This record gives sequence, structure tokens and C-alpha cells, in this order.
Amino acid sequence: MKFLLAILLIALAVPLAAQKPKAQAPSKTAAPAANTEDDAATDIRLDVTRVNMLFTVSDKKGRFITDLVQEDFDIAESRKPQKIIEFTAETDLPLRIGILIDASNSIRERFRFQQEAATDFINTVIRPRQDKGMVVSFDSTAELVSDLTDNTEQLANAIRGIRPGGGTAMYDAIYFACKEKLINESSDKIRRALVVLSDGEDNDSRYSREQALEMAHKADVVIYTISTNISRIPTDGDKILRYFAEETGGLAFFPFKSQDMAQSFENIANELRHQYNVFYRPEPLKADGLYHPVEIRVRNHKDLLVRARHGYYAPKF
Repeated sequence: MKFLLAILLIALAVPLAAQKPKAQAPSKTAAPAANTEDDAATDIRLDVTRVNMLFTVSDKKGRFITDLVQEDFDIAESRKPQKIIEFTAETDLPLRIGILIDASNSIRERFRFQQEAATDFINTVIRPRQDKGMVVSFDSTAELVSDLTDNTEQLANAIRGIRPGGGTAMYDAIYFACKEKLINESSDKIRRALVVLSDGEDNDSRYSREQALEMAHKADVVIYTISTNISRIPTDGDKILRYFAEETGGLAFFPFKSQDMAQSFENIANELRHQYNVFYRPEPLKADGLYHPVEIRVRNHKDLLVRARHGYYAPKF
């Protein structure tokens, strides 16, 4: 009898033991621990469900229009109207700027003017304790000459120390600057831009033009290009420089004389202080990792030009 009773007690204990781990599982409603990696990943995931678009508005003469309000704009993603959830006129955003300088043999004759104009631009635009710049040179390879800093003397010395020679790896330089540096400056309240000085004739890059552009989109970087071609005859390189600028919401400049580069830099500096900023939550939200075209228009003002990046890459969950 005692033997049968012992067997019965063991038989009852086995299913209870099997259920015990499940009963001890932590509650889904329990407060998470602070500052965990999982929390950080969740925060990023929530953030990327809204899209940030910086843009400028100008009239037909190129003059900036800075007095518009949210109700003046329509925004569409893949031709579907979107609701703006936040709108600001940004005239003083902190800047993160990369100066990409072509140091190949093809621009040797104009190199000194590039250095002088780029140095003046750095001294004019970078504000201590607010903005940061970096310098990347490229010939056959891309090289970080000075990392992101607000020290204008350091940046100027880096520019002056570049020496020309070799092929042209412009796409690699754009890819590197966006992926390794600017994509890490992830705040919505920072203006990220590249200024590329080159003839646009890439002949040595490992990455393609489309790969470089995709990385610029993912890092939310606006690209301004200044052509070093002073022949007055448009080249394929000029077309590539214009392509990068137009696709990211920037501008391409084609100074006829090397001495005119300073004016191109001044125009870029002026534009960086005259932006609007909108946020919207895509409807429907597609976390597919694909490129989504976006269009911004000014209502009832067909004579005004909006310049912004043409779209964004959605996150992939």
C-alpha cells in the first residue's frame, strides 16, 4: 500500500514540476531595467517610424522664402498625401559638415584655389561649441585628414596639408564620410551636409555611384558639389556632380574661374541657414528597407521652388 501511494505522489508531482518554470517567467508588464541595450534598440525603432525632411524654398530668382507656415505645404509619399505632425523654420541648426577634396592629378592646376576657398568656408561657417566639420581627401583612395571637430585651425591645417596625386575615388569618399561619420550624428536637430570639390570623373572607386547615393540617403546627408572643371564645356563628371546634388536636396555649382569658388562656398553657407523642417509618420508605414519617394509642394504658389531630398530608405524590422 505504501509503495502504491509513493508512485501516486510521484505521478502527481511530475506535471506540477513541468509547469513550474512557466509560472516563474517574468511578467510582460514588468518595468524594464534602465539603460539596457534592448531599450536603446526599441527607442531607435520607434524613432524611425517618422520621417524628417529638411528643405529650402526659393523664388525664381533664387531668393530664399523664410516666412511660410505649416499650412502652406503639402507632402506626399509615393503619391499618397501625408499628415505633417511637426513643422519648424530652422535657421540656426547645428551643422555637421564634411569637406571632400579631390586630390587627384586631374585637378592639380586648380588645387591651390580649392584649398583657399575651402579654408575660408570653414572659418566662416563653423561656430565653436555648436558646429563640427571634417576633411576627407580622395585620390586613388579616400582618407580622413581631420575628424569631426569645431577647431577651425585644425581643419584649415588639414586642408592646407593635402597634396594632389593619383586617381579619383569620389564615390568611395562619399560612402565613407556618410557611413563611418555622419550617419552616427543621428539627432533630428542636426544638419548633415557634404561639400564635394571635384571634376566628378571617378575612375578608382570600389563602391558604385548608386551605392554612394544610397548611403547618403540613409545618413540623411545633403550633398553640395563644386565642379573644378573650368573648360566651360559640360562633361560627364559635371552631370554626376549635378546628380548627387539634386537627389539629396543640395546644389551643384560650376564656377567658370577657380577664383569664383569662394562665391560658391558663400552660397552654400547662406543656404545652410535657411531651411524648413517637417516630420510626418508614413501612412501606411512600410518597414521594408526600400526606397520611398517623397514630394513636398507649396500650396497656391506655383512660382516657388522646393528643394529637398527625393526620398528616404525605410527601416527594415
